[in-house]
Amino acid sequence: MSTVARTAVIVDAVRTPSGRGKPGGALSGIHPVDLAAHVLRATLERNGLESAQVDDVLLGCVSQVGEQTMNAARQAVLAAGFDERVPATTIDRQCGSSQQAAHFAAQGVMSGQYDIVIAGGVESMSRVPLGIAASIAGSPFSPGLHARYPDGLANQGVSAELIADRWGLSRDDLDAYAAESHERAAEAAAQGRFASQIVPVPTDAGEVSSDETVRPGTTAAGLAGLPPAFRTPEMAERFPEIDWKITAGTSSPLTDGASAVLIMSEERALALGLVPRARFHAFAVVGDDPLMMLTGPIPATRRILERSGLSIDDLDAYEVNEAFASVPLAWAAEVGADAARLNPWGGAIALGHALGSSGTRLLGTLLATLEATGGRFGLQTMCEGGGMANATIIERL
Repeated sequence: MSTVARTAVIVDAVRTPSGRGKPGGALSGIHPVDLAAHVLRATLERNGLESAQVDDVLLGCVSQVGEQTMNAARQAVLAAGFDERVPATTIDRQCGSSQQAAHFAAQGVMSGQYDIVIAGGVESMSRVPLGIAASIAGSPFSPGLHARYPDGLANQGVSAELIADRWGLSRDDLDAYAAESHERAAEAAAQGRFASQIVPVPTDAGEVSSDETVRPGTTAAGLAGLPPAFRTPEMAERFPEIDWKITAGTSSPLTDGASAVLIMSEERALALGLVPRARFHAFAVVGDDPLMMLTGPIPATRRILERSGLSIDDLDAYEVNEAFASVPLAWAAEVGADAARLNPWGGAIALGHALGSSGTRLLGTLLATLEATGGRFGLQTMCEGGGMANATIIERL
């Protein structure tokens, strides 16, 4: 392997359909290791590679307990039938875990430590419910953390409420945004926009080939009848200023899914007769206020634009994870983004948010969007638990 700085390129991006992350969901019968193995096998098959050519596999996963423990990435590599000499590791940067996996993969290629690497992620929220780790093994909020934040930190739903209040977002604003996410996703699906990314998953009930989370026909009027989802007596007393307005309809749904991106040096891709589709142009990762928690994409975007020398107007598309509707709306207001370029094929409110998988799912969507529109530069950014965010700029080749 060369030690000279090289260009890291994306050759392929694949994902499973999004399944509802609850018992009875379309993918709930499949072990998360096997979901991840499915996209790993597909990555090799689609590109005519042998597993022994892969230098490393980096997968994101948030709830690393039960079926997702013991280094799920390594288990997936073995379950996929890869050569036993292929290493793998599992990464947790909360919702940005697989975006961080892509950063590490691309940075490894650029530094000359990798030639071929697969970055991706998996989460089965039906089989490994959100928050189960704390219920089994105790709270991660230590005495030292409580000493610094004696009032405690809030859950992400409350953080989404705080953002809505700070940026003056009304219930109508949030409902309209969520309805448009479903409308955009349904239209994109009808036009076959996701077909190049989705690898159908065989199940006992038949093959799953489309996203279960998209609800065509969703309207703001229909969402208006849903009650606030995160108001509890304790939180209402602690935050009396909140006019509670975040609902299940303006939140990303619990989701099952896996995704993967094939990253190579440009030289190796060309030598193998593969087509580099985009290059990694810039990276950023930031920490931010852990109580507001979900505002990280704002400083992450500012940092990556400064590093890249680009402006928001130079970007042809942006994928900002829709953990809650207030997150991309506040982000767009702060950075001066064009609403038409923001999640143009719908976002996580419609397409789902399988935590550890979402980063590379968004990256694949961004790549496909640039290719479909002829755009050059695209930005991806995600809010993350604990008050962090990653940002990535890719350039279509």
